[in-house]
Amino acid sequence: MSLVPFDDRDGFIWLDGKLVPWRDAKIHVLTHALHYASCVFEGQRAYGGEVFKLTEHSQRLHDSAKILGFEVPYSVAQLDEANRAVLKANKFTDAYLRPVAWRGAEQMGVAAQATKIHVAVASWQWPSYFSPEAKMKGLKLMISDWKRPSPECAPTKSKAAGLYMICTLSKHAAEAKGFNDALMLDYRGQVAEATGANVFFVKGQKIYTPTPDCFLDGITRRTVIDLIRKRGFELVERAIQPQEMEFFEQAFLTGTAAEVTPLGEIGPYRFEVGEIVKTLMQDYDDLVNRRQA
Repeated sequence: MSLVPFDDRDGFIWLDGKLVPWRDAKIHVLTHALHYASCVFEGQRAYGGEVFKLTEHSQRLHDSAKILGFEVPYSVAQLDEANRAVLKANKFTDAYLRPVAWRGAEQMGVAAQATKIHVAVASWQWPSYFSPEAKMKGLKLMISDWKRPSPECAPTKSKAAGLYMICTLSKHAAEAKGFNDALMLDYRGQVAEATGANVFFVKGQKIYTPTPDCFLDGITRRTVIDLIRKRGFELVERAIQPQEMEFFEQAFLTGTAAEVTPLGEIGPYRFEVGEIVKTLMQDYDDLVNRRQA
């Protein structure tokens, strides 16, 4: 498969307050974030030229930065406008956007109080995180050896770059074994999430999802919970033990990149791509594309 490198593309990236040619959006090799993961980011999608839940994403970038001990030097409203400017400059209507904020190269070492905070917003066309064929069959997930950390051991409420290191390791291991992704348990051995998406399970007319007490309560997750309740299904948010997956009938992921994606298997457990999951997939698609039900 031929890949287009992300550092060699046409277009524009918003960097520190202005649009710059894509190839000129660079940082120094001694940037603090590269060495010490002092970086937070967002993932968001535009549909029909508008970014879904844009202000919520911009606010979460601010919140994530505060948890890591720094301030984003642009207001939420300014970040919203930066995202719109990037879409317009690249002539995109349906696209993925990546705002990111990080500590610069003014100071090298664990301490970083003197670093400048940089902010960028990039956008590219990314139709589906998983192939349409895999989505319709239901994804195959293995169970990762890595676990989501305790809130006492990592800033788990921040969408921080460093927290994704074990996600990359987990996804690489899964793909090497022929799986689409990996399910991660938490530090207690309870079901947590996939490498970049939240997880839900269906039994009868009830839909279950783990309590997000050591991983992100995703914006898409909250959106789908609203859709679940609007449909009249009962939503149960609680701790879920891995062995309980044997008794669930359907399962799906939610996330900006994944949107609503059905699961066919997780480790030894099997699920059907059933009507409830298909209904929620359609409801989400209708919502983001602003189609009336």
